[in-house]
Amino acid sequence: MSPARVLLLATLDTKAEEADYLIKRLAEHEVTTSTIDLSLSAAGTVLDGPEKLKAMERAVVQAQAQVSDALVGAQAVIGIGGGTGGEIALRVMRSMPITFPKVLVTTLPFDPRFAAADTSIVLVPTLADICGLNATIREVLENAAALTAGLCTTRRDAGLLTENRSVGITALGVTEAAVQALVAALRARGEESTVFHSNGFGGAAFARFAKRGAFRAIVDLTPHELTRLVIAGVHVPMPERFTAAGELPRVVLPGALNFIGLGEREHLAEAYLNRPHYAHSSFFTHVKMTADEMLKVTDALADILNGLSGPVALVVPMGGFSHHDRPGGAIEDPELRGLFLDRARERLSGDIRVRDLDAHIAEPATTRVVLEELDALASRNAE
Repeated sequence: MSPARVLLLATLDTKAEEADYLIKRLAEHEVTTSTIDLSLSAAGTVLDGPEKLKAMERAVVQAQAQVSDALVGAQAVIGIGGGTGGEIALRVMRSMPITFPKVLVTTLPFDPRFAAADTSIVLVPTLADICGLNATIREVLENAAALTAGLCTTRRDAGLLTENRSVGITALGVTEAAVQALVAALRARGEESTVFHSNGFGGAAFARFAKRGAFRAIVDLTPHELTRLVIAGVHVPMPERFTAAGELPRVVLPGALNFIGLGEREHLAEAYLNRPHYAHSSFFTHVKMTADEMLKVTDALADILNGLSGPVALVVPMGGFSHHDRPGGAIEDPELRGLFLDRARERLSGDIRVRDLDAHIAEPATTRVVLEELDALASRNAE
């Protein structure tokens, strides 16, 4: 059996001492290392503004050109860097296979979720700056070496995404009961499913998995990001969230389309607080959509679905679109659901089946209808 090997990404012009320490600690775990230098080649000068951005782009492109060959025989990749080096390493890691083991040791002077949303990266914060070895940095690097060595020696039997294609499903906490029922029903039929959180970060991952051929079909049960993309105007960049793998059979539901997911209540504008709303958690407040907003979101969804090349069905559970959209719920509104259904029927093309039912999204009847439509679409796609 060949010895374990990892690929190290580091800016050696500024982090050579730390990189060397990490290499030695990995060697103690019987892991060999090959290195790609991410340095900006600034010859000791401090770059700023456009010059720095150009140098970072060059470093990314050069490293990406080396990655394919460098990964041959490697079991994992580990990157080390501060703000600049960490960003370069992260961008290089994004060009690697989605689930290939990746560890990034960084000072994290930025919110990495936007950049790491669609690829698997274990983030190891250094807490202190990576500016020379000290007790803190040595301990962090020792921990990172042990973690990476473990990734190298762990047996993996999961198989490739494209060999074990699943049903891709979107979810939120407010549609979790519906998703769990669907996952269980698919499992009972011997089918795997992969669920992604429709909070932007999970949506970005959903799109990348879809593009890589990980799914055999899609149940977009919770297209909630549309409310923030179309109405609130803010979200994680994910241009292919609703169009990736557009050729696949796709069942769509209006899960969580009845509210806008916003932040802490005390930070919301008065206009939002004047609407029906509730605290989903201490960090998130769900504010009910207005009629005009619902029409805009429905139009946006219809335009997307009309543009897909694969077979599509829309299932509309008229008993409620989310946890609190039910009798006694904080944002229940049957009229809002009716607006969605009528507008969808009006705007969707004739080859998209719209099926409404008198049930809540989390009820067993909805699960049965989703499975029926999924099977019908699969049959159409096979013709």
